[in-house]
Amino acid sequence: MTARLAAAIALAFLVSALLVGAAQAQQALAVGYLFRPDDPWYQPHQAYTGLRLLDRHPALDGARLAMRDSRIVGRAAGLSFELVERPLSADEDAVAAARALLAMARILILDLPRAETLAVADALAGEDALLFNPRHDDPALRGTECRPALFHTLPSIDMRMDALAQFARRRGWDSVLVLEGPLPEDRALSAAFQNSAKKFGVEVVEVREFVPGNDPRNREQSNVALLTGEADYDLVFVADSDGEFARYIPYQTYDPRPVIGSEGLIADGWHWTWERHGAPQLNQRFEKLAGRRMREADWAGWASVKAIVEAAVRSRSAEPRALREALLSPEFQFDGYKGTAVSFRPWSRQLRQPILLHTHNAVIGRAPFEGFLHESNTLDTLGADRAESACAG
Repeated sequence: MTARLAAAIALAFLVSALLVGAAQAQQALAVGYLFRPDDPWYQPHQAYTGLRLLDRHPALDGARLAMRDSRIVGRAAGLSFELVERPLSADEDAVAAARALLAMARILILDLPRAETLAVADALAGEDALLFNPRHDDPALRGTECRPALFHTLPSIDMRMDALAQFARRRGWDSVLVLEGPLPEDRALSAAFQNSAKKFGVEVVEVREFVPGNDPRNREQSNVALLTGEADYDLVFVADSDGEFARYIPYQTYDPRPVIGSEGLIADGWHWTWERHGAPQLNQRFEKLAGRRMREADWAGWASVKAIVEAAVRSRSAEPRALREALLSPEFQFDGYKGTAVSFRPWSRQLRQPILLHTHNAVIGRAPFEGFLHESNTLDTLGADRAESACAG
């Protein structure tokens, strides 16, 4: 054996030993994903004619994609990441399952009904754990009912409505007719938009309630032309969480006016037609993984894991306290493929982010829009700012 060959073999053994040592020295960070496979929220919703109008999916595929994307970054930082998926059986207690899951993962993504999300957050309040909400857009969860350990990656309703109001104001559509459905979700959406309209100087000329269906006794509340007549306005906002009535409003208003809200121009945290800032690559990777187009909840699941990974890399730690400190640091931010770096609001743990305004097959604009300024972060023109926040956590 020549001296050169012997040296090469020795070097190979040394590199191998170093790689094995580095792998053994890696810190492991497990992220738990708690969900109900039989959750009614994700069941197909069909209109009375059998049409499937709402097509909701869990944020799990987005979390899986972000976990896959994190492998190279993790290796470079001496960290390994794992997604622990924990489905709940029909009658299984979510709090008990969450407590048991803490033995494997101190960071949990909660894809649960609202009441269960709050119950888990309350039960784990004394634990060293971090919780993420990629599902609920209720502003109260960022306000009067906020929980100190609960971070939100899905934009809140008021963030999305602020984006629509900014767009209307920017276009000079200064008066709006609001059509409000009968469901509690419809009234919440309508109230949020009215608050946003007031915030940005758009006049709500009238709020009119609609009644879905063909009952002739409700003709004035179910006929679009009658419902939108005898008023002067620049655009129509419709609050229809089911989407059954809203889909008939465009092109049938008494006067030709644009439609926004639950139909027409819609505000979301993500849309599959967003074509800038690397978004096509993210959309393509997601579609290859999940076999469908990426939606807002998918992006929120992806952003939850992405934020955790970024915080772990910055803090060089897998400990929840270090991760929380990193997440809430003024310097913390990451690329959400929306053109502006995203970060968490320390007062509500809401992920500040641009909002995409889209039709069914095109993104028309990205909020916040030019001309809407903020003293420290323009993204804070969307949703409750620090002075407006009711979160005491």
